[in-house]
Amino acid sequence: MARKYFGTDGIRGATNMAPMTAAMAMKVGMAAGAHFVRGDHKHRVVIGKDTRLSGYMLENAMVAGFTSVGMDVVLVGPMPTPAVAMLTKSMRADLGVMISASHNPYADNGIKLFGPDGYKLSDEDELAIETLIDGEVTLAASENIGRARRVEDARGRYIHFAKSTFPDDLRLDGLKIVIDCANGAAYQVAPSALWELGAEVVAIGVTPNGKNINAGVGSTAPDTLRETVVGTGAAIGIALDGDADRLIVVDENGQVIDGDQLMALIAGGWARQGRLRGGGLVATVMSNLGLERHLTSQGLGMVRTKVGDRHVLEEMRGSGYNVGGEQSGHIILSDYATTGDGLVAALQVLAEIKRAGAPASEVLHRFDPLPQLLKNVRFKGGRPLDDARVQDVIAAAERELDGRGRLVIRPSGTEPVIRVMAEGDDRGQVETLVDRICDAVREAAA
Repeated sequence: MARKYFGTDGIRGATNMAPMTAAMAMKVGMAAGAHFVRGDHKHRVVIGKDTRLSGYMLENAMVAGFTSVGMDVVLVGPMPTPAVAMLTKSMRADLGVMISASHNPYADNGIKLFGPDGYKLSDEDELAIETLIDGEVTLAASENIGRARRVEDARGRYIHFAKSTFPDDLRLDGLKIVIDCANGAAYQVAPSALWELGAEVVAIGVTPNGKNINAGVGSTAPDTLRETVVGTGAAIGIALDGDADRLIVVDENGQVIDGDQLMALIAGGWARQGRLRGGGLVATVMSNLGLERHLTSQGLGMVRTKVGDRHVLEEMRGSGYNVGGEQSGHIILSDYATTGDGLVAALQVLAEIKRAGAPASEVLHRFDPLPQLLKNVRFKGGRPLDDARVQDVIAAAERELDGRGRLVIRPSGTEPVIRVMAEGDDRGQVETLVDRICDAVREAAA
């Protein structure tokens, strides 16, 4: 059954436009609260947010919704998404909420929900909540309405947790680190954690004003980080996104390092330490073939999933892996977290650099990526990929690659776009094949 409000990562949209309105936020609070009120104990929900202007509006609306069905609310203010997941579990809460649109511009916002185990909700739970949103919710009796309180030490709790994931025998003394917090949820906790571990910290993207989240800073806009790393002579740069569940790194030369290289580094280090489970890692269909070949050369494997950290996590949990993620920088280390955590992943990267005693440029470059090209073809309707001509062109391209590359052609899950990706040893061949397939899709969609 298709979901009406929930997408691949919660509910998201432009603020004050359906579904991202205060009225909907209150309904989500009422519905999710009613769904998770189970048993006779006093129920509790943890609510965090990023730094968007609309966070105040949505937070207050959700407090009204949850308290109206008898749930107590714990407000933790601006906090990373993984911190909310962690606090939900550690506070024995029944539910966790993160109000954030991740790497989107400030005018967007979203609602992510976590169960009492700190994991994102199942499809079944989301469908049940959607049914309640469109139906009737039983309100609590007057004497059973919930209360709301703000926890002032939540930042300290998360900083302590993040530091605990860094090896006890290492410190960051002597390392100048530029940390870019995207003017988002980690603007206080990430610089503090690095400083407490001994690093010399240069912090950028730490002056949120409600409208500048992800604006020219953060993991999706690394140019400011690159310039700052080179200009200050830093050893490394770390960029998070608006809710700090994504990580991109820049070496001392200003070279951007993506999630594929970081996963290779962490998985290789953990394998040498005997910590890696599953015999490899989980990535998506978008990860570079160079990563797969590198892991094979190290005696490690790689399982691919559909795009989305949700699918990565499902495979990790089902098959016993403890490292997984996406090329975009969502890295899940299940020994520590129930979702992607940019700061925790960064600390594992820094641990490998400290152990190697070598420049970041040497440590972070684990393999040479194959030429990879992605193009989008917009269409107005129909199913262009079902067209016989398109299928013939795709089949011919696969024969031409003959095992020396990959094709990934898929419709977007959020917009009317066909994404065409190819990679292989020959850049010219990759470009030709992508253009040929795009032309066929355009003709079919005309």
